[in-house]
Amino acid sequence: MPDLFIASDFSFLSYSYDWWEDSVLLVVYILTLGLLVYSWRYLWALLKSTALLIYISVAVLALIQYMGENAIGFPHDLGIMVEELSEDTIYAIALFYLLSFRLVDFEKRLATKTEFELEAR
Repeated sequence: MPDLFIASDFSFLSYSYDWWEDSVLLVVYILTLGLLVYSWRYLWALLKSTALLIYISVAVLALIQYMGENAIGFPHDLGIMVEELSEDTIYAIALFYLLSFRLVDFEKRLATKTEFELEAR
């Protein structure tokens, strides 16, 4: 697919397309990790308050995706379809979860829980 949009001999400032792609992805990963570290309290509270069913569903779908991708238990052509469908389902779960997430409600629950924990000490 990259050959469709970018020539295989692409070079910019004497670096290949693969180098630029890896560099941009590294910057994105570092920024994402930095933001997660910056907001670790919210992340931890969010992970703890997420329903266990969502974790189980995503884990099962990831396993099915892996099996489909490597043709484990599925014929190769069907495995590709299974992989893509399970991947799309994982993305849909994440999208619906993010759309239903309200930061104001989360902060209220977090504040109430924090006050309760401080009183208990």
